[in-house]
Amino acid sequence: MRKTDRYPVDGPNALWQIYRTVSKWKAVKNFVWIQVSRYCPSLPIKNWIYRRMLGMEVGEHTAFALMVMVDVFFPEKIKIGRNSIIGYNTTILAHEYLINEYRLGEVRIGSNVMVGANTTILPGVTIGDGAVIGAGSVVHKDVEPYSFVAGNPLRVIRTRASDHGEAGVSGTSAENTEPDTAYVNSLNKNSSSS
Repeated sequence: MRKTDRYPVDGPNALWQIYRTVSKWKAVKNFVWIQVSRYCPSLPIKNWIYRRMLGMEVGEHTAFALMVMVDVFFPEKIKIGRNSIIGYNTTILAHEYLINEYRLGEVRIGSNVMVGANTTILPGVTIGDGAVIGAGSVVHKDVEPYSFVAGNPLRVIRTRASDHGEAGVSGTSAENTEPDTAYVNSLNKNSSSS
């Protein structure tokens, strides 16, 4: 279940009232740094931008593909573990502006997580360690560790054993802790043919 804080607004919809929730200077500064990072091919420079300029928590060896769009207003609410991959053109949001309210929520992405291309991650979700998110998915709820999920609406395709020898829900052996590349590729092909 997503964990967000809700803030009601009066008058025009919440997006029209954005600069009551975040300063214009912060929005412009973040926008510029995010655009630089989207096109930057250097992973160390990207991670420096995310950590130092945007206030995100980014673990060692985490990689952001080109065109990743992180939350422009509240990037400091995004926390990503070590050795994860955020796929091409993925969007990570920590806010939602609705008609009568806006919502804010931390996004927590664990270690060794693979997020497929063109995925949208909504505010307030937690993605557990070792999870794989299929390309083109909308992550609107928490994702359990070591599970393969995909789609819109998001659904669990299967789970696998953790790196600590726990039994997998789908009967995978404890020795098989690496992502099933052929399986993930088939998910990506199915997503693109829809």
